[in-house]
Amino acid sequence: MANSIWRILWHLIGYAQRLYWLDAALWFLMAALGALPGIFIRNFFDQLTGRSPANYSPWLWISLVLATGLARVVAIFAGRLTKTEHRFLISTLLRHNLLQALLQRPAATLTQTNAQGQTHSIGSVVNHFREDVLQLEDLVVGTNEIMAAGITAIAALGLLLTVNVSITLFLFLPLAIIIALVQWSERRLKRYRQASRQATQRVTALINELFTAVQAVKVTGSETYVLAELRSRGDRRQKLMVQDRVFTALLEAGFAQMTNFGTGLVLLLTAPKLSQGLTVGDFALFVYYLNLITHFFSFLGSFLASAKQSDVSCQRMGEILDAPPAPPDIHPLTLAAPLYLPSPLKAAPPLPPAQRCSQISPLKTLRIEGLTYYYPDQRRGIEDISFTLRQGSLTVITGPIGAGKTTLLQVFLGLLPCERGAWFWNGQAIANPQHWLIPPQVAYLPQIPQLFSSSLGENICLNWPNTTAELEWAIATASLDTDLKTFPEGLETPIGTRGLRLSGGQKQRVAIARMLLRQPQLLICDDLASALDIETEQRLWRRLLSTKGHSQEAKSSQTYLIVSHRPQILAQADQILYLQAGRLEKIITQT
Repeated sequence: MANSIWRILWHLIGYAQRLYWLDAALWFLMAALGALPGIFIRNFFDQLTGRSPANYSPWLWISLVLATGLARVVAIFAGRLTKTEHRFLISTLLRHNLLQALLQRPAATLTQTNAQGQTHSIGSVVNHFREDVLQLEDLVVGTNEIMAAGITAIAALGLLLTVNVSITLFLFLPLAIIIALVQWSERRLKRYRQASRQATQRVTALINELFTAVQAVKVTGSETYVLAELRSRGDRRQKLMVQDRVFTALLEAGFAQMTNFGTGLVLLLTAPKLSQGLTVGDFALFVYYLNLITHFFSFLGSFLASAKQSDVSCQRMGEILDAPPAPPDIHPLTLAAPLYLPSPLKAAPPLPPAQRCSQISPLKTLRIEGLTYYYPDQRRGIEDISFTLRQGSLTVITGPIGAGKTTLLQVFLGLLPCERGAWFWNGQAIANPQHWLIPPQVAYLPQIPQLFSSSLGENICLNWPNTTAELEWAIATASLDTDLKTFPEGLETPIGTRGLRLSGGQKQRVAIARMLLRQPQLLICDDLASALDIETEQRLWRRLLSTKGHSQEAKSSQTYLIVSHRPQILAQADQILYLQAGRLEKIITQT
């Protein structure tokens, strides 16, 4: 992984180089237009004092100053168009790659503690997508301005050297002091930024938890406690943010003071030279270009400080990026990817059509050997579990609470990183189960269904290609058809935030219909009917175990792997896996 912030910056620049260099050209034009008035002002004063070799009207120089000012305003407005598009492109690429890496990593470990003892909560992830991405975005688009200001400053220095060498060389004194300040402050910049970011993510995490647990807070009478905790975290965040902002402001003030010091020093050295052949126009040129040069020095100091802070943001985001980069010298955040953004310069390309994953081979047998996983800093998990699933069979995982039933399913699906173990689909080894054991090979129903704040139909389909007949079949098989008739808008009925308007049983059957719509070869369910009444559960199982699939081509028997302790389900199982303390105690085969 490329850890250098400058290499990351280079790859981000290369991603949208046409737009970047167009934006850079506009900034160079703005910088050049900002530098030209110095020459016009010099000639204006020399014309007034009779020291100019050319005999032009002073109004000509005034007109040129006004014309360059107007042209600069036009260039600034044009630059805002390209800069805005460039900003959105860079931030969207970073968020795209960050989200893609999160979706590819084991989902169940998102909120667990890593090796460094840091917890990647939902709040921390939101913080990465917001503050850390914006920090990198500012750094990338700031390179245009720093390059434009640098080229202008170099040109101004070259012109001033032709006027007086000794005075011009004094301008490098503030630059040396500014670079020394940046090097001295590097550790504190990173430490303050890291602390303020962590404090912000703790506040965001608590707010997220409060929004999702309002009822729990109210029924337990914990309002005072949670508000006190929120206030405590907010106060700590305020303290650390103020510390970070004050230190950054002090640095920027130091940069500005160094440039003011250099300006004053040069003016003191220039004044006596007026009687030694230095013209009033030369003095005005020094005064005008001093502002450009010292602004660049101050800007450079702020840019270097921002680079140090961006390094912290990259390190923070890198902690949750487990996917290896490709090629190896490119950071996962900077991998090129197609983005579909509307643009004032060109039309957005059409989105690629959603397609079903192709089935490599129909399931005959799925062999699991030696699955082992332990939770971080614990000896709790599963150890050395092996079993075989055969086509058309019903396998039930059972055992006492805490035996590792849910953990086994998550490791089986690749949602938890397996420490040891192997998968064999029809005798063929599966290298990446998290990429293979997905629809249409496998569909998974977790113990707690996850619904979205959209319509009932959208929650079932989730953009999965289907026909009306397939959708109706999935709804009927999930025993949701009777409930659907009571919804005022049918499948278009909004279900509220996370399915708030549905009962627990309806939520579970919506998730079951979603699973069935994928028509997988293997259905994996974690306590399928935990929120259903006995009558609905029995009807659901009758429909599931009697169905062969919607289409005539899917007549092969469905394969099931479920977690359950219901006697009627255990009685119908072909094999029962009994877990105890994370180990497979016995396999009971029934005929």
